Amino acid sequence: MLRRLILAALLAAGTAHAELPEPISALLQAAHIPPEGAGIVVMRGDATLVSHNAQQSMQPASTMKLFTTLTALEQLGPAFRARTEFRTSAEVVNGVLQGDLVLRGGADVDLNEDVLLHMLQALRNQGIQKIKGDVILDRQLFQPARPDVGQPPFDEYPWAYYNVIPDALLTGTNLLKVEMRSTGSKVGLVVMPEMDKVGIRSEMKLSDAPCASWEQGWRSPDASRHGDKIDVVLHGSFPKNCSKSTSVDVLDHHDYLERLLRATWRKLGGSISGEVREAAAPAAPAMPAAPAASATPAIPAADGDAPAAAVSASAAASAPATRLLAEHVSRPLPEILRDINKFSDNTLARTVFLMLGSLEADPVLGSRPLPPDGNLASTPMRAESAIRAWLQTQRIDANGLVFDNGSGLSRTERATPAQLAGVLQAGLKSLWMPEFLSSLPIAATDGTMRKRLKDSPAALRARIKTGSLKSVIAIAGYVTDANNQPCIVVAILNDEHVANGAGRTVLDGVIDWVARSR
Repeated sequence: MLRRLILAALLAAGTAHAELPEPISALLQAAHIPPEGAGIVVMRGDATLVSHNAQQSMQPASTMKLFTTLTALEQLGPAFRARTEFRTSAEVVNGVLQGDLVLRGGADVDLNEDVLLHMLQALRNQGIQKIKGDVILDRQLFQPARPDVGQPPFDEYPWAYYNVIPDALLTGTNLLKVEMRSTGSKVGLVVMPEMDKVGIRSEMKLSDAPCASWEQGWRSPDASRHGDKIDVVLHGSFPKNCSKSTSVDVLDHHDYLERLLRATWRKLGGSISGEVREAAAPAAPAMPAAPAASATPAIPAADGDAPAAAVSASAAASAPATRLLAEHVSRPLPEILRDINKFSDNTLARTVFLMLGSLEADPVLGSRPLPPDGNLASTPMRAESAIRAWLQTQRIDANGLVFDNGSGLSRTERATPAQLAGVLQAGLKSLWMPEFLSSLPIAATDGTMRKRLKDSPAALRARIKTGSLKSVIAIAGYVTDANNQPCIVVAILNDEHVANGAGRTVLDGVIDWVARSR
């Protein structure tokens, strides 16, 4: 099918653009995408086979994740694990914790309701039944501690999973799973996980639409407060005799974690006398990751301040020492990077980006908070500095590179095709090349490339990171050519005509052309 499209484009083509192979130029013309709307680089080894607008600054969409993920591998190492801790400076007397309990966030992307249950069960196993003080939620590893507060919606779907903005104590990706079942004249609803004083109700009207098209009647949900109770409210319409489930992000991050913690602790037979509040934890030893040796050197401290969790020597001396009560460590970094690149997970990518601005590798413990440097800067600024420092070590020109959140879910992030090609070259030379390559989607096999290029020789032989936004579509990765030689392929299209599959046809044509090329 793809080959027929290329042949048809060749027949329709007029004068080909001088820098492009004629089949690719023809596909661009057939899609009505002007030459200036495309940036394409193809390399075999150090030889450049195609260079079209290679230095043009463009919106890269989710191919931007390659900067974040490869830098993280290089700087944090494949043994890196983030962690969550319960700490206290209080004593336990007759089952009562005589002071505050601190839940300290360490950018653990696997923190969810099951993890929280097991951590709280560990407290019960130590004889703790009542918390006399407050529960302190410490999100201070990232600055600002709540990056989501005050941020305008990226698009018309602020409740959608891909729009979740992380913090250092993000739990369950802040998502509620909603099960909807319509019988008779009602829509039955179940919301999970169970939370303290959080309910759900429907204002949806039943329709005669097919169950398969239920999303067409869906309207943005919201949450309403009534005293200390919160109701998740669903809007729009829902088909009769239909059963579906979805996930929504409508609760404030504090409400989500507080109410989940209260409900879980109560189910375990525990009680809390004080409040659940946001604050910096008292002084504690530097947070390590899971014990694991790492040969990767620590990244240099970027210009910026220390995380708020870091304290001066005098403050540490005057504050009561805390001890560890329970902990959870995340999966190793390579497993997280697979989820980021295979499925283009924005929230995970944004979390790893912020890790680069708050954590560094530790040759003994795996990771630790970045040391203070006396200047004031946000965690994203420190993350950007870390990536730029790594690019400099790889001799990749960063001029024109613009960072926002490191995921590509942004209208301000910019990169050139040449810069992405440079990152891919560095990936092939990296000590962690197998881990990096294994994170990329395989054509016609998995991730965002699962359904693409099935009738092409690139099937099973191309590992491609994809990206798309409105008027943007991009690919960046590795393709094996007809001589069984690996090639670096980057193609970015910034033009309104990429919609309705036209841009994807062009990009698949680029990959197919490389796979057939000798």
